Amino acid sequence: MKILNTSNKLKELISGEFIIGSELTNSHACYMIYGVLRPAEKQRLIKPGKGHEEIVLILKGEVKVTGIWEGIIKEGESFHIVEEESVFFENLSTSDTIYLIAGGHSEKGHSH
Repeated sequence: MKILNTSNKLKELISGEFIIGSELTNSHACYMIYGVLRPAEKQRLIKPGKGHEEIVLILKGEVKVTGIWEGIIKEGESFHIVEEESVFFENLSTSDTIYLIAGGHSEKGHSH
């Protein structure tokens, strides 16, 4: 087990994403992304990439999703996305939307 020092970086994140991945874990098996969307921010790309799958969870707020699927995802809801599938987020909330992405390698294999 390895404790990862992430609390300060998460507190400092105003907009964008913080990736908890191989640079911190020394492993390519899995990763986690903590994302913040400012009010009215849009066009945030969500795309796992070749050889990867992700589960995306909205922790706080509400987003409009466009791309391979279109609709509204609210706080507490999640979805699974694979490989080259992609969607874009638009924050519909009047405050920050926070999401979490848990990712790893798909069964089809991967390349880095």
